[in-house]
Amino acid sequence: MIGLISDTHGLLREEVVYNLSNCNLIIYTGDIGKIEVIEGLDKVAKVEFIRGNCDKDKSIAKEEKIIDIYNIRIYLVHDISKVNIDLKEENIDIVVYGHSHKSNIYEDKGILYINPGSVGPRRFNLPISMAKLKILDNERYYDSLELIDKNIYRYKYYEVEFISIVI
Repeated sequence: MIGLISDTHGLLREEVVYNLSNCNLIIYTGDIGKIEVIEGLDKVAKVEFIRGNCDKDKSIAKEEKIIDIYNIRIYLVHDISKVNIDLKEENIDIVVYGHSHKSNIYEDKGILYINPGSVGPRRFNLPISMAKLKILDNERYYDSLELIDKNIYRYKYYEVEFISIVI
């Protein structure tokens, strides 16, 4: 199980840590706020992270990153409008991004795009949310993005669950 979070802006909620407790990996797409957030997450699982536009210390992380998990290439970028690579040429399977504080999922040209939303301070009237990514067994294949439950989507070998954090 892979936890997907973004935009804590220095606030690491107990509810977020609890929801990440069954994850083997946490992907964090920026606007960290304080390095202590990463240190707290690192106690739960390994953390792959990038910095966002509000992270002024450029030494904490890169602005984008490609990671390989189970032969799946995942591109991390904070702001989806700042993609700096050719996703097809790089054989990217999934793009995880943040910045807008609004959860979103869609497929385009065979690539799954996931914005888990924000788990930091509430912005406007947007919900506080995160997501979990599960890699399914090979026999469970979906050609198009399908909503299979009120907050669970499947596409190809992936299942994405969006989780609302109620405070």
